[in-house]
Amino acid sequence: MTDTQVVIAGAGPTGLMLACELGLAGIDVLVLERLPEPRTVESRAGGLHIRTMEVLDQRGLLDGFLERGRPRQDVHFSGLGLDLSDMATRYPYALLILQAEVERLLEERAAQLGVRLRRGAEVTGFTQDETGVTVELADGSRVRADYLVGCDGGRSTVRGLAGIEFPGTPATMTAMLGDVELAEPPGADIFQERREHGRFSVLSYGPGWYRVLTNEFDHVAGRDEPVTLETLRKAMLKIAGTDFGMHSPRWLSRHGDAARQADRYRVGRVLLAGDAAHVHFPAGGQGLNTGVQDAVNLGWKLAAVVRGHAQDLLLDTYHAERHPVAARVLHNTRAQTALWRVDDHTSALRQILDDLIGIDEVRLRLAGMITATDLQYPMEGTDDLLGRRIPDLDLDRGRVYELLHRAHAVLLDLGGLPPLDSVVTGWADRVDLVRARPAEGSDLGVDAVFIRPDGHVAWVTRAGERPDFDALRTALTTWLGPAGLGGAHVHHRPAPRATPTPD
Repeated sequence: MTDTQVVIAGAGPTGLMLACELGLAGIDVLVLERLPEPRTVESRAGGLHIRTMEVLDQRGLLDGFLERGRPRQDVHFSGLGLDLSDMATRYPYALLILQAEVERLLEERAAQLGVRLRRGAEVTGFTQDETGVTVELADGSRVRADYLVGCDGGRSTVRGLAGIEFPGTPATMTAMLGDVELAEPPGADIFQERREHGRFSVLSYGPGWYRVLTNEFDHVAGRDEPVTLETLRKAMLKIAGTDFGMHSPRWLSRHGDAARQADRYRVGRVLLAGDAAHVHFPAGGQGLNTGVQDAVNLGWKLAAVVRGHAQDLLLDTYHAERHPVAARVLHNTRAQTALWRVDDHTSALRQILDDLIGIDEVRLRLAGMITATDLQYPMEGTDDLLGRRIPDLDLDRGRVYELLHRAHAVLLDLGGLPPLDSVVTGWADRVDLVRARPAEGSDLGVDAVFIRPDGHVAWVTRAGERPDFDALRTALTTWLGPAGLGGAHVHHRPAPRATPTPD
């Protein structure tokens, strides 16, 4: 029997991101992937949103993704464009990059961190007890681990074996996706329309090939119906009146608009993340992004528990914080698919919403929801910054996100508060005390802020206010575990890099 600290079932973006987070924390990780080879053609998802780019930046990984992706200035809500150019971020755009490339980059990083990946390894069972989980594989072998995380997709074996319910709504329509070549492509890089019999879109993903998507609202396909170039062509002819001369398919797929969510993200030492925890229609491109952000929320918490710094009650905050996030995604994707339907009532509603999106407050509200930049986790306290992502401020010694590259918590002292040294002494191995000054134009109006490893604010004291150090100690204990021995570390960072801009 092989022993490890954490087994991750599934080497998709969620599983690989979680593996990177745990590997960065020095946890021994084994990823088990059912497929024998990496996905090089199949790419269900096709882009990264702002918050996902930010968390990759927080780990020093973003440059490789920017090099291989293509920025696009807007996202959409049910096909209605949402301009991102004035969003409060370094990355006010979506990054078009296929899932296969995302997985390749994350797998490379995981390997650098010493993560082991076994392909052709299918999980068929597990048992758990007070000290760990024994995972059974299809080849008859077993692996013993402290924890098991199911990142194995919408039909998750781990979820089923754990007895976790997956309630939601069934499919009401059929969508097809094809990566094909087009002899007569439409002129725009992204072309989409609603017609009498449904909706279609055509996206240019590279020289000579395109992603074609169709939505048929009068047909719900059975699971065993074949997916062929001919069925995609017929759907396009029915909806668009043309197939744009499609040929030479690279990959074909079909899905519906079923929306389901696990009622629990944790059963003892077994947890779920990504599509194993939530599935929905891919409206707005939120699925991969939500899964990667699940992994970043869970990774540092699981590492703290495995290393004995925190009690396993910390893992309950993963469900408490991330379950509502996915519930909101299911809610907004149901709304988006409803708005795609083709009838006079829906068309009138779309026109009104399109007019409302012209109001900046409405546009930014929807854009914040799609890109997950508006998230605010529940925290003790009344300051509106609590629970939100920390802005990537320029400092006299680097950028805030550079301080998070090691996935350590950061206590950022911007106001020169000497007592912070004595307050954080007991957490010296888990928090970096960084003294810096905001660069011109980057002032948040705070003297100090405690930033969790995932970049969310857990304590803050405003400039000129008397700091509540008891509240800081409570926050440190809540998120990092009880105090130990040691001295506070003061770290200095290099000058900030130039801000990346879209091509």
